[in-house]
Amino acid sequence: MEIKTFIEQFAELFEETSMSDFLPETEFKYFNEWSSFTALSIIAMVDEKYNVKITGDDIRKTDTVNDLFEIIKSRI
Repeated sequence: MEIKTFIEQFAELFEETSMSDFLPETEFKYFNEWSSFTALSIIAMVDEKYNVKITGDDIRKTDTVNDLFEIIKSRI
């Protein structure tokens, strides 16, 4: 699992935000389109692509894309 691939898959869930806005240090919850639906989409994507279960609490504990990546990586 590589951060670059994860960022690409993660960014696809944000329709209005440019892919170039996503970096490991991006604080994704500050994007205007962030919502509970986006969080559910992230949970589903992680389950589908990585076969890893994350929860809303896991997402709430994160600030950056890399924070979430590290949680997922630790469960693979």
